[in-house]
Amino acid sequence: MSQKVTYTVDEAAELLGINRGVAYQQVREGHIPAVRLGKRWLIPRDRFHAWLDGGEGAA
Repeated sequence: MSQKVTYTVDEAAELLGINRGVAYQQVREGHIPAVRLGKRWLIPRDRFHAWLDGGEGAA
C-alpha cells in the first residue's frame, strides 16, 4: 500500500495533539503549511514534516 502524500486537517491535529478548531485556525493563518483545494484544506506530508523539523516549508 502506498503512503499518503497529504494529511487532512483532522489528521494533522491528531498528530500534533491539538483540537481540530485550533488546527483549522493555524492552517487559515498560514502557520501550518497547507493548500486549499476547493473547500478542502490539504496538508502536504513532506512540507508538514519539514515544518515540524523547522526546515524548508516552515511558516
